Amino acid sequence: MKRNVLFVMLVIVLLVGILSAPGFAQSQDQIKLRFSNFLPVTYSSTPVVGQFCEEIKKRTNGRVDISYYPGGTLTTAPKVYDGILHQVSDIGLSHIGYTRGRFPVTEMLDLPVGMPSGFVASHVKHDFYRKFQPEEWKDVHVLFLWSPGPQILAMTKKPFKQMEDLKGLKIRGTGRIADTIKSVGAVPVALEMADVYDAAQRGLIDGIIEVMETWKGFRLGDVIKYAALTQRGAGLIYTFYVAMNKQKWQALPDDVKKIFDEVSDEWVDKLGVRTLEADFEGMEYFKQRGGQMITLPEAEITKMREGVEAVVQNYMKDMEAKGFKRSQMEEQLKYINERISHWSGVERERKMRSPYLEAATR
Repeated sequence: MKRNVLFVMLVIVLLVGILSAPGFAQSQDQIKLRFSNFLPVTYSSTPVVGQFCEEIKKRTNGRVDISYYPGGTLTTAPKVYDGILHQVSDIGLSHIGYTRGRFPVTEMLDLPVGMPSGFVASHVKHDFYRKFQPEEWKDVHVLFLWSPGPQILAMTKKPFKQMEDLKGLKIRGTGRIADTIKSVGAVPVALEMADVYDAAQRGLIDGIIEVMETWKGFRLGDVIKYAALTQRGAGLIYTFYVAMNKQKWQALPDDVKKIFDEVSDEWVDKLGVRTLEADFEGMEYFKQRGGQMITLPEAEITKMREGVEAVVQNYMKDMEAKGFKRSQMEEQLKYINERISHWSGVERERKMRSPYLEAATR
């Protein structure tokens, strides 16, 4: 009898020890999430986003484990947002140009407002969301907004030296950026990034307006021949988002939410820095394949600025028709310009190299 009692007590002690062990507790309480990224594995920002997942796991001591799916393996770019809503993924990365009209207030950030670099734009756009928190994002939890570098106009066959050269040409561009393409007389063609290389190679488009890092990351430097630093006339950049399913966010413990917020703020900066480096890499890839950078005359830059100003005004008219107040939009535009000035100053203080300025002087 005593032996049986001792045996039972020993089993209980062992079970208590196992159940309280860190590894067992972690396996029981671990939060598992899936992160969908449409960008390919080879793209410059893809490993940086992967490091975001690793940092969350590290700071939560393994309580959160994020399985990372780049290359659109869970959801393609236009389907990322719906994938988050319907829990195909718990976290997703895409840009708002693929779902025009879904984020009308945030689309202001895709207008030609003079964004000088991906570093500046990433911080400006993240600040914008934190300050205004547009209602259009209410069905998800936005972790952060960020951006690659400015969109550069590049052609597959013929160079261009004046705005008239662009009339009637087919240029790849989506969302609000398509409006800027129209403003210079060209015809916007909406394509997923995965389809752009083939379309350019087959002559289905005459050019693209994209960030320089895509020249290497998507190998577009193989199919474009001429590029002009059009950011001086427009300065427009796609707005990328990283968002989480709202129910998944609400279920997180408060201390884990705090860690996500802290890491998100840090990764806006990390991605902004990486995009500057990646634009250098894209430019070199392009030049090594015989690509030529074109410097547009000041008169043509002025024409471009005059043309894209209408894009901003048309956006505001469209928004007024939907019930948004012009005074609020003007306040938001003023805030954007103030943040551009602030973060441009930070960029200078940190002595960051500018691929756009260096490209113009080479």
